[in-house]
Amino acid sequence: MKLTHSRAVLLMVAITLMWSIAGVVTRQLESARSFEVTFWRSFFTLLSLLVILPVFQGREVFARIRHGSRALWISGVCWSVMFTAFMLALTLTSVANVLITLAVGPLMTALFARVVIGHRIALRTWVAIVAAGAGIGWMFGGQLSASGAGPQVAGTLVALFVPLAGAINWTVVQRSQAQGEKIDLVPAVMVGAFISSLLTLPLAFPFSATPHDVALLAMLGLVQLAIPCVLSVRCAGVLKAPEMALLALLEVIFGILLAWLGANEVPGPSVLTGGAMVIGALLANELLAWRERA
Repeated sequence: MKLTHSRAVLLMVAITLMWSIAGVVTRQLESARSFEVTFWRSFFTLLSLLVILPVFQGREVFARIRHGSRALWISGVCWSVMFTAFMLALTLTSVANVLITLAVGPLMTALFARVVIGHRIALRTWVAIVAAGAGIGWMFGGQLSASGAGPQVAGTLVALFVPLAGAINWTVVQRSQAQGEKIDLVPAVMVGAFISSLLTLPLAFPFSATPHDVALLAMLGLVQLAIPCVLSVRCAGVLKAPEMALLALLEVIFGILLAWLGANEVPGPSVLTGGAMVIGALLANELLAWRERA
């Protein structure tokens, strides 16, 4: 089926909904915790992509991975950090904290691209970076003043590794593309799932997950990561970068709402205020960028 612009928009909305289920599903786990949660999701993501990738790209995809460039493997390492830090953060702090912290990724990427590649940063993006940083600072301030703040602050700090690794990942990809090398991100995701599951396996012992937990984490590996990963690459071929960035913000809204409705996880006042600052800054920046291109 040909992917038109309107279909790509609808598909991207569905993708963000699939991405957003991680928080509420994690809250339904019975006994799996910490690194075990990360291991099972990464392991089932790897299994899913081992089946999905040959269907979409043929069996030669494995040869491309074996003979992949250094950039592809760096991208894989970055994905493994993102997988691991994301699930660990969800076990330490609220879903809203994690998702809002992840939302600063595009702005962090802009900073890395400025330093490494020399990309010019528009004034509107500098303003958005300052506003988003203030929003994250407000969240930290609210957590530090609350009782039992240790795990909350630790979880937010762990979550910061996700946009940091993402910024390095996209900068490496952009630099490689500028040098004439095309990197297929989906195989890089599979490499990341392999590295994440390999590194977290010894830390996951002794296993405590029930069959119920394993089933939920298997669903996350397939539905929340593997399938939307492949579909988002198709959408990226039709939608412009500002459109992708704007639609991706739906993950934050969907994720917080699902955790609120499905796990009774009500965001605190500092999270709502800081989150509004972060999302508002991103939204304004992307809308202005879209207007400039138009």
